Amino acid sequence: MKAMILAAGRGERMRPLTDHTPKPLLPVAGKPLIVHTIDQLVSAGFTEIIINHAHLGSQIEAKLGDGKAFGAAIVYSPEGGEALETAGGIVNALHLLGNDVFLVVNGDIATDFPYAQLMSIKVDLAHLVLIDNPAHHRQGDFALDEGGKVSEEGAVKLTFSGIGLYRPELFANTPPGKSKLAPLLRGAMAQNKVSGQHYGGFWMDIGTPERLLELDLRLNKL
Repeated sequence: MKAMILAAGRGERMRPLTDHTPKPLLPVAGKPLIVHTIDQLVSAGFTEIIINHAHLGSQIEAKLGDGKAFGAAIVYSPEGGEALETAGGIVNALHLLGNDVFLVVNGDIATDFPYAQLMSIKVDLAHLVLIDNPAHHRQGDFALDEGGKVSEEGAVKLTFSGIGLYRPELFANTPPGKSKLAPLLRGAMAQNKVSGQHYGGFWMDIGTPERLLELDLRLNKL
C-alpha cells in the first residue's frame, strides 16, 4: 500500500520558524519532523511514499531525496507556490497513488499510532483514525458508532487525527485545484461508506512553536 504525507502547508502559526524553513523540516529531537513520520511508515511496511509540497518545497526534496537513506522510495507532488488544501493535494497526486486504497498522513502530527494495522482494513470509500478531542479542539469532528461507522453527527464526537485510508473513487468527481477534504468525507458518510477506529494513544498536532518544543522535550526523554 502506498502512503502520502501532506507537507504543503504554509505553517502560518509556526512563523517566524517557517519563514525560511518548511514546517516538515523543523527539527525535533535531532531530526526533521517529517523524518520521524517516514521512519514510522517504513517500519510499518509503507515504503512507497508520496510527499506533496508548496512553500519552500525544494528544501524538502533536497533534504529527503529519493528516500533510499530511510529505506523508502519517495516521489514528490509539487503544488507550486500555494497549497491546494487536503483534497486538492490528493487529487493532484492521484496519478502517483495508483488505483488501490492508499494511506494519507498529515505531515504536522506526531503519534505512536501502529500504522501496520491499517494494512489489513477493508475500506468502502474512507477509513479514519479518530482520537480524543485535544484541548485546542474540544468540539471534535465526527462521531463513531459501535459498528465502526463514522458519521457527521452523534452524541459523542471525536477528532480526526489526520490519518486516513482512502479509495481513489472518493475523489473521482473532484476537479483539479484547491479543495477541502471534509465535504467529500461528509458526502461519503451520508452514503454510510466511511468507517473508523478510535485511537487512545499518544497524538499531537504540531501546529505551534510551543507544541514543537513540547514534542522535542518528550522525545528527548524517551
